[in-house]
Amino acid sequence: MIAQKEALKVNRRVLTALVALGLSQALPGFAGPIITEKEAALPVAKGELKTRGISRGPGIKVVSPDPSAAVRGAFDIQVNFEPRGGNKIDPNSVRIMYLRSPAVDLTPRLKNGITETGILYSKAEVPQGEHTLRIVVKDIEGRESSSTMTINAQK
Repeated sequence: MIAQKEALKVNRRVLTALVALGLSQALPGFAGPIITEKEAALPVAKGELKTRGISRGPGIKVVSPDPSAAVRGAFDIQVNFEPRGGNKIDPNSVRIMYLRSPAVDLTPRLKNGITETGILYSKAEVPQGEHTLRIVVKDIEGRESSSTMTINAQK
């Protein structure tokens, strides 16, 4: 009888852990550090931030965080993609790079928040300092656009 009760307790714990894991995977783009302290300590990428002129690729509009304001604590990232010429956005083409030397691919960390309409990631966290990200997106015709966003994190 005691062994059955202990087995039932273990099964409940396992089930609770599996449900929690499933829910964390089901909630797109939610909570957590997107840049580590170690990555923030890397040297800033050298050279100019070049942006291409007129592009036929999708539009990229950074909504949040506001580039003119510092963030404190957890913050939301919202980037909207604007299709051009009636072509849909390819969400699998989206890349988010942290511009350090060497560059750090943040795409896997933000993957759950990437859709055809943009990036939505709630409660993002970054170390204190200035962090520049490059966002690259293509439409289904392969036309590419890129944009940078800077996050100024204060404690």
